Amino acid sequence: MEPPPPPQPPQEQPPRPRSHTVTTTSSSFTANLSASSSTLAYDREFLRTLPGLLMVAEIVLGLLVWTLIAGTEYFLYPAFGWVMFVAVFYWVLTVFFLIIYMTMTYTRIPQVPWTTVGLCFNGSAFILYLIAAIVDASSVTKELDSHNYNSWAASSFFAFVVTSCYAGNTYFSFISWRSRTLQ
Repeated sequence: MEPPPPPQPPQEQPPRPRSHTVTTTSSSFTANLSASSSTLAYDREFLRTLPGLLMVAEIVLGLLVWTLIAGTEYFLYPAFGWVMFVAVFYWVLTVFFLIIYMTMTYTRIPQVPWTTVGLCFNGSAFILYLIAAIVDASSVTKELDSHNYNSWAASSFFAFVVTSCYAGNTYFSFISWRSRTLQ
């Protein structure tokens, strides 16, 4: 058996002349992405409407509800855990919907029945916030923990105010949904 021949060193190829032509291509994804981001609208008039003002009030006052409770030892009392869940959950969703309305994303996704979604969101927020406000108010007693009393009492007050804001937005959502379904 003969050993294999030793490897040959690579032969140098003569240098090629440089081309001055450059060809670029773009994928359809990047073309669609750049086209869609350039048409993103901003509706600052939404904040001047009553539903827009109510939504801002829901965000500000909802933030007060859950920060007043979060600054206490609420985790020792399950009732305040429920109030925290409702307050944080609807605060995040309300911020999400505000972004959707401010950027007019709902016009770019016509497959979603936005009037129905808004009615279901505001209706469920009203009902669950009303329950949470009642639970919050009925759980505030001086016997539980006296140094948390003021925070819990204030959170109870603001929970009822947020509930009334969601009730107002539920009314406006119902009017919008009803006019949309009659067409």
